[in-house]
Amino acid sequence: MIKDPHIASAFDRDLEAVQAMIMKMGGLVEQAISDAAQALDTHDEALAEKVRNGDRAIDALEETINTECARLIALRAPIATDLRTVLTVMKIAGSLERCGDYAKNLAKRTPVLTAMTPIPGAAGSIRRMARQVGMLLKDSLDAFVTRDVGLATEVRMRDAEVDQMYNALFREFLTFMMEDPRNISACMHLHFIAKNIERVGDHATTIAEQVIYLATGSMPEDPRPKAGLAGSDA
Repeated sequence: MIKDPHIASAFDRDLEAVQAMIMKMGGLVEQAISDAAQALDTHDEALAEKVRNGDRAIDALEETINTECARLIALRAPIATDLRTVLTVMKIAGSLERCGDYAKNLAKRTPVLTAMTPIPGAAGSIRRMARQVGMLLKDSLDAFVTRDVGLATEVRMRDAEVDQMYNALFREFLTFMMEDPRNISACMHLHFIAKNIERVGDHATTIAEQVIYLATGSMPEDPRPKAGLAGSDA
């Protein structure tokens, strides 16, 4: 059966459009994570509010992407690589939506922590961790655009660095809580934030694994590199 070039061209355009939406969604998520960490560090409640409100745009993009992907499957009946691309786009959109939720959760804690006695160095450490995770997310999306298996594999390996940063923060917060019980509330909020950022790193790694699946047709067989997470069963 000869594939109608006009139909193929229309499908390619539709596929490019949903991939462009993924990159737009990824940019919004990266900015939200960066802004949420900055708001915490600088006690900028207006910026935190912007992050919380901006989550609606991220959610709307995910819904649009899923609707378009469902339409593509129904109308075009893609096969092989084309089908893998559509399925990968849907899974990446789901991961990005969760990352947007984590950024919103970070922003929700800013007004609460602003009213508490600050934990020395904590906000800066959180911001560095968020920057590291943001780079992972960017690289995983770049790997998606270029179908770069090498970069996607590198992202998988680098997630262990985020785990190590989380572990160091967890131990630091425990020390502050043991030294002065008045630090417990603030440290619990900060631990929640650090855990959310660590989860974003997990989703960046999930995106990288989807890129490997897209490019090769199979998921990585080796276990995902992980540093043992403090205070967790993971």
